[in-house]
Amino acid sequence: MIERTLFSAEHEQFRDAFGRFMDQHIAPFHAAWEEQGYVDRQVWHRAGGDGFLCMSLTEALGGAGADKLYSVVQMEELARAGFTGIGFGLHSEIVAPYLAHYGTPEQQRRYLPRLASGEMVGAIAMSEPAAGSDLQGIQTTAVREGDHYRINGSKTFITNGWHADLVIVVAKTDPAAGAKGTSLFLVERGMPGFTVGRRLQKLGLKAQDTSELFFSDVRVPAANLLGGPAHENRGFIALMEQLPWERLQIAIVAVAASEAAISWTLDYVQQRKAFGQTLGSFQNTRHTLAELQTQVQVARVFVDRCTELMLKSQLDTATASMAKYWTTDLQCRVMDDCVQLFGGYGFMWEYPITRAYADARVQRIYGGTNEIMKEVVARSMGLAGR
Repeated sequence: MIERTLFSAEHEQFRDAFGRFMDQHIAPFHAAWEEQGYVDRQVWHRAGGDGFLCMSLTEALGGAGADKLYSVVQMEELARAGFTGIGFGLHSEIVAPYLAHYGTPEQQRRYLPRLASGEMVGAIAMSEPAAGSDLQGIQTTAVREGDHYRINGSKTFITNGWHADLVIVVAKTDPAAGAKGTSLFLVERGMPGFTVGRRLQKLGLKAQDTSELFFSDVRVPAANLLGGPAHENRGFIALMEQLPWERLQIAIVAVAASEAAISWTLDYVQQRKAFGQTLGSFQNTRHTLAELQTQVQVARVFVDRCTELMLKSQLDTATASMAKYWTTDLQCRVMDDCVQLFGGYGFMWEYPITRAYADARVQRIYGGTNEIMKEVVARSMGLAGR
């Protein structure tokens, strides 16, 4: 296999430390969290107390001033272990960066240290019942009324929504302007009119607290417009600027999960016997795993290169879209082929490959569907549809 060169010795030491955290504070409980539909809030407090949240924030804002590779390590380890209920990545590397990049100094001081400590859990509310990948179709509105905005609408499929204390809400401040009339608002749990709906019952990611959110005449101070008054109607720009990193995170998880699936399957076929010989001795098994290993190795090299570009702020939207769609398509193929090699046991929930199969499917949907990713790539090539 091609040696990885992304990580330093310090990154690998962190990998070991976070592995110990998972062994102690996640592994013994994750199955129970899948049953209840959300992780216990205590794991957020412990992660914050141990410095595992918002690590790339500056120390002045509660972080460690670490490079994003520490977060990449964390994403990989959670994915390899199948701990898909843990929403640290979205909290630390999607929600917090919006505040770090666009928030006013007062907004940053007010929220970022509390996100880093685990006192607050963050979420971002984009998707709506009638608007998923098409952010221009968002119908949630925010109307300025003096020193407040009045927000009305609903959101769905919101990761961390059940626990969220702070939600970045995407809303239309100028509906007639389409995407150019979008703004981002900081909405806190407890604001009158803001309610958390039911936890959604999903095919996979069963420990992840995915919820509906409702906004009924929620009066949000104008000071909670992300970035301040100058950023009204600039929300779509911010969303587009952050999408390459967000989509790369999905690709990072896809590759790590695929590597884990191959490892589990390799162990299984070397032990399981049929017709007097191990499954791994059959040519079909050997060739299937060889093909998967090759494809995942190709994906690994590409995603590592994309990560290098991201660290240099050189990762463009089209390349990130390629990574997101290709690796998640691959992830689903890997899971399907590995389940087949497990046979009947691959259909049993107590086997990690079964849960990984269910968890993988949404990867091709969220962060922008893979069909949208292909459209982004096509347009970067100068091809435009109607």
